[in-house]
Amino acid sequence: MLSVNPSALSSTLTLTGLHHVTAIAGDPRRNVDFYTRVLGLRLIKRSVNFDDPSTYHLYYGDSVGTPGSVLTFFPWAGIRRGRPGHGQAYATAFSVPAGSLPFWTTRLLAHGVAPATPIDRFGDKVLGFTDPDGLVLELVTTSEPDTRTAHAHPEISAAHGIRGFHSVTLAVTSAAPTAALLTGPMGYRATQSSPGRTRYTVAAAGPGSYIDLLVDSALLRGLAGAGTVHHLAFRTPNDTTQSEARRILSGLGHHVSPVMDRNYFHSIYYREPKGVLFEIATDNPGFTVDEPLATLGTALKLPAHYESQRAKIEAHLPSLTP
Repeated sequence: MLSVNPSALSSTLTLTGLHHVTAIAGDPRRNVDFYTRVLGLRLIKRSVNFDDPSTYHLYYGDSVGTPGSVLTFFPWAGIRRGRPGHGQAYATAFSVPAGSLPFWTTRLLAHGVAPATPIDRFGDKVLGFTDPDGLVLELVTTSEPDTRTAHAHPEISAAHGIRGFHSVTLAVTSAAPTAALLTGPMGYRATQSSPGRTRYTVAAAGPGSYIDLLVDSALLRGLAGAGTVHHLAFRTPNDTTQSEARRILSGLGHHVSPVMDRNYFHSIYYREPKGVLFEIATDNPGFTVDEPLATLGTALKLPAHYESQRAKIEAHLPSLTP
């Protein structure tokens, strides 16, 4: 049972939407090829897993790595395939312009990806598919305004490009415990509901803010491995709001990690009631803190405590170019 500090009961975290999603992949070169060449995202940072420098940590996003556009991966060549299912962040959805799904269907098929038939969800069209490792992805042509700009790509026009996240779907066996966390201290509010699915938003709402809770008895328990999400990060403006979030969550009895410096943002971690790992990440300092905007993602960037091992780390990591 959670031990609750009464002063935390009426407090709300300052969250502004989704920050990033981190997933697990297999072959890193295949991962880069799919997300940059097929989906048209920018490789904005190549670093290493801070807990295991024998593998990359690859970041993809819009041209500048705006929070809410960033999908990251820990790729381990030869890792077993996981199984997306309940107890996980099950699907990651990107926002794309209205009318662009025929383009994406054709493009995905041309690259050997078989998308599902588009469906309607809360007034939007949704195209589902999986990446080469089986990660569940969606493209959403939202009926809401989305002024974010896609990364320029020679084969994908601005009329079709990915603008950032739309939503993340959490698969759970029962929604009430997770919904209580979202709508309580995390400040989310329910906006729409259909059988088995409820959508929540925070702050100013809109694409990039949504969390869907999915209860689907057909889904098995998720198994970690390639093609599954490791954790989901929410945006908070700065260190002060993050510190307050940690105080509130700890006061409510949640086991919250210490603040961790991830070079490009600061992070705290905790688990929601059904086991999904949540992170709260700061908007600052951003991805240009250690390399210019023009050359983002072109060189291996290491945290300071690994610089003395650079030669060994670089010799071990596989090349990301053909």
